[in-house]
Amino acid sequence: MNSGRIGDRELGREATKQARTSSRLGRLSAGLASPVGVLTLLPLLVASVGLFLTLVGQRSLRDSNMTMAGDRIDEETTLVARSIGAALEESDPVMDRLGALAQAHDSIKPFDRLAHSLRDLMQGRAGVSYISMSFPDGTFQGAYRDRDGTIRFQDSRVMPQGTVTRRYTLLGHERLAPYLEEHTDYDPRTRDFYRLAVATPERVWTKPYPFFKTHYTGITRAEAVREPGKPELHAVITVDFDVTALSAILSRISVGGATTLLYAHDGTVLAYPLGEGRINDLPLRQDRALLYSDLDDPLLNAFFDQFNARAHRREAGLAVIDVNGDKQLVAEKPIVATRDLGWSVATIMPEARILNSLYQHQRHSGLVATLATLLASGMAWLFARHILRARQEAAVARAEAREAVARAHELGSYRLVELLGKGGMGEVWRAEHRLLVRQAAIKLISTGEGAGVAASEIQQRFRREAQSLATLRSRNTIELFDYGVTADGSCFYVMELLDGMDLETLVQKFGPQPSARVIDFLIQACNSLAEAHDAGLVHRDIKPANLYVCRVADEVDVIKVLDFGLVRAAVHGTSDRPPESLSTRRMNRELESGVHEGPRRRAGESGENGENETDPAMDDDTSEDRLTQIGQAMGTPAYMAPEQALGRELDGRADLYALGCIGYFLLSGRLLFERSGSLPMMMAHITDPPPELKAHISSYLPQELAALLLRCLAKKPTDRPRDARALAAALKAIHIPAAQDWTETQAHAWWAAHRPQPSHAPSSPAPARRGVA
Repeated sequence: MNSGRIGDRELGREATKQARTSSRLGRLSAGLASPVGVLTLLPLLVASVGLFLTLVGQRSLRDSNMTMAGDRIDEETTLVARSIGAALEESDPVMDRLGALAQAHDSIKPFDRLAHSLRDLMQGRAGVSYISMSFPDGTFQGAYRDRDGTIRFQDSRVMPQGTVTRRYTLLGHERLAPYLEEHTDYDPRTRDFYRLAVATPERVWTKPYPFFKTHYTGITRAEAVREPGKPELHAVITVDFDVTALSAILSRISVGGATTLLYAHDGTVLAYPLGEGRINDLPLRQDRALLYSDLDDPLLNAFFDQFNARAHRREAGLAVIDVNGDKQLVAEKPIVATRDLGWSVATIMPEARILNSLYQHQRHSGLVATLATLLASGMAWLFARHILRARQEAAVARAEAREAVARAHELGSYRLVELLGKGGMGEVWRAEHRLLVRQAAIKLISTGEGAGVAASEIQQRFRREAQSLATLRSRNTIELFDYGVTADGSCFYVMELLDGMDLETLVQKFGPQPSARVIDFLIQACNSLAEAHDAGLVHRDIKPANLYVCRVADEVDVIKVLDFGLVRAAVHGTSDRPPESLSTRRMNRELESGVHEGPRRRAGESGENGENETDPAMDDDTSEDRLTQIGQAMGTPAYMAPEQALGRELDGRADLYALGCIGYFLLSGRLLFERSGSLPMMMAHITDPPPELKAHISSYLPQELAALLLRCLAKKPTDRPRDARALAAALKAIHIPAAQDWTETQAHAWWAAHRPQPSHAPSSPAPARRGVA
């Protein structure tokens, strides 16, 4: 019994212990999942992981930097070595040509014709500084590259009183002009290259030696040219390579901070760009080439003492030498030419420069860890907020998706494919007819109130636009296919899908347009407006953004007039213009008397594309007196006729004024009046004379076109062309010279070259603002 009770007690303790353990784990899990736990644990985890990764990353970064630097230095050194080898191998084709010239020339023949051939051999050959012919009588003739890079010519002849050296410059193709005459003791027959060539039956390289009169080291390829079929010597030809010129090849290495060296294994320094200034300060020598010991350079001393003696270790594929306690990485490549010259190229790079970024990283790693901890705390808080926001956005997205699906079913035969544009009042979609598979654009307008515009006004404006389009048949007016109202009261109409761009985009991308093309654009716009005006309709918002140039089948440069949302009946039809306010009448009286006064206030920037947006900060007067509300003027201020800005009754000549503004914009790439804000822009159209068009364009401009545009921009409608047909006839009558014409071939070539991507949308729906189309 006791044992049983003891067992029960033991079992009870074990169950209690498990329950306590489970309770602790539950509390711990709850604590970790709480906002305080997340904000505490996440920074600690990030800091721990960051510290570990910092230590491991520093080591990996060092190894990676060393490996990449080693590969790059080795690759650059190989490139330079190949370039120098290729330059030296150019000696063979030069020697072949030079030998043929020597066979046909001797020291008594004129030097002029030979000089032209020698110049051709010199040009475009890197490192070649001299080509020459030396004759048994001591005559030396050749071409050389002077210090300024000019190719000049030398004719040296041994005379009893010494050697007379004449230097020339080639004028034209064959005439030599004397450049310099001097007396020296130079005799090519006493030089090593001459003796070596005579004693060797084949072409031979000399050892590096200092050139005559300089201490620059060079090397010569020489060959003895003998009389055909005879053992007698005819001449010795040479090609000299100045390693100073080869130094330019060494300078091509792109590794920053690297030092390049061209040397022979016996310690001869052939090219050393870093020590060029010190080399120039050395005294002239003729007995031997430059040795590294002559410069007393610590880098060169360490290189030849350690590298050539193989007293170095290797790291990342490169040799490591020590220069006064600083590690230097060395990549060395031999020069491979027509024979083994014993030359090599070396690139020397300080290890500290390669690891400089790593050292900076180590210095800032502590600061980075601290910032990471603070950033993690902020991220934890943002993460929690993001989850809540994501849930809300997901709910909204699901609701919008359901609404979109429902709306797609409500648009009858058309399937919505792609959203092309979205504004405050609605959307434009690319759509497809379900049965005909015909592409179309659907303009869908929500009737919910926005920006102070009532739903009834939106419906009326949209219905008026659809009805206006439905009555027009001009090929230059966008075609309307269908119109309807969805179940939720949203209005939509279906129109043709255009392939091109509006004229505003055309000028922004490709600049001002040729006069002939502008005339064609304006004539097509007149064709559309003429039909609208005949029907008693005034567009009221003609602007570059509402004129669309597109491709239709195999036709190009076809203009379509868009956005009849502000169309109204003309003065002889119905008019929905509200009564003029007191300030309307006052401004009309002042404008007619020519004494309009009052400050020109600087308004805020106009809306997108210059639309008329009413801003309470524009004027100090009450909203009733603002010019933007004079007679409820609606349209785009940058293209608004004076009578439209004043809210007066309109006829088709208001649209002709806008066409004049568009013509000015297309030709010059700028607005007719450059003003900041809607009010100053409208006042300029009311009071200011149009600026001179010719002053703003440099291309061809017919005088008749400039005069016709000026007529369209007349302040009084009676001074403008009678109607759109009269304007089109006047435009067609303008004579364009053939050289300035814009032909159909040119138009097709322009579209083929630029191939504008179809924007699909004939016009983007404007936000629901007062006074905006």
